[in-house]
Amino acid sequence: MTLIQRIDAPGPKRILALDGGGIRGLISLQILARIERLLRHSTGNPQLRLAEWFDCIGGTSTGAIIAACLALGMEVRQIDGFYRTCAGAMFRHASLVERFWYRYQQDRLAGKLREVFGETTLLGTERISGLLLLMLRNASTGSAWPVSNNPRAHYNDPARANCNLRLPLWQLVRASTAAPAYFPAQEIHIGTTSFLFQDGGVTPFNDPAFQTFLMATAEPYRVGWQAERESLLVVSVGTGSPVPFNDGLSVFDMDLISVASTVPQSLMAGMQAHTDMLCRLFGDCRFGLALDKEVGDLIGATAPGGKKLFTYLRYDAALTTETLAKLGLGHISAERIRPLDALDATAELTEVGTAIADSQVHLHHFDGFWSQRTVPGRPCVI
Repeated sequence: MTLIQRIDAPGPKRILALDGGGIRGLISLQILARIERLLRHSTGNPQLRLAEWFDCIGGTSTGAIIAACLALGMEVRQIDGFYRTCAGAMFRHASLVERFWYRYQQDRLAGKLREVFGETTLLGTERISGLLLLMLRNASTGSAWPVSNNPRAHYNDPARANCNLRLPLWQLVRASTAAPAYFPAQEIHIGTTSFLFQDGGVTPFNDPAFQTFLMATAEPYRVGWQAERESLLVVSVGTGSPVPFNDGLSVFDMDLISVASTVPQSLMAGMQAHTDMLCRLFGDCRFGLALDKEVGDLIGATAPGGKKLFTYLRYDAALTTETLAKLGLGHISAERIRPLDALDATAELTEVGTAIADSQVHLHHFDGFWSQRTVPGRPCVI
């Protein structure tokens, strides 16, 4: 089965979307590990990979790393091991001079990504049997760039000199993880033009779920999946919402440096909530915690126009002291696990992710999206 054959195959389609969040990707990985275990048990295939079950995987920033690893057929435990063994090396402090612009060395992260993906592996590699979407920000043009291996996409035409399918996969993932102030921008040569790219998390698509849905269904992308509740499942996995309530804030705390350091994170959190709301309104939300006290969880809410366009699941939790207490994790400090580079809190992040997964992810959420199919690579009856 070629990628085009898989895109055009009949039956329900399944999308997995993965948020950005730095080392908090360990939270996502525990949620994905539970999904993987449940699917393996229900299909009777103990070797099932998530790329065999999900037809499209999208990711931003740390979610782009996980998405690319999954798309290449890696098990969740392998990706989890990569995070644990390589995080310290990837987050190696830059020189004192360089720290005026960014905290961490670029070569360390780039080197690790080349190791795991391969120096010569391209976005259009046949090793990826499903659709893959990576969210980047083109700093040279100031625009968000959703880059995919969709063989019918406008900029993926092999006849083009600037065909995106010929771009190195590691470079695209490195670009999607180039968080401003953390890592320097990634230069990528596309055709005869050179662009600088930054973390996709500083676009409106740190949660790429709705954009991934659009790529799968909107006419310009020419994928053509049916936008119907019974035909399309979107599973969105977060890394924990990090924005706390600061009841001690005063006007004198909001100096230029403070604003510059907090506004990007606040904008990202706001856009994530907005994307989640769009998915819950236009999709039939089967699971998701309350967005806020005004709209609640929107489960069962009427869609604008009256028609639900997909089935939707959202697995995530706020990283607050109150939430941790409800999860039975009152011994963990919320402040300690919130930073994108909380490298000394990997054990706590794993504990939090496992608790979120156990309390939220259940097999019945996926009802209606089972089909008889054999996916290339490893036979899998689903």
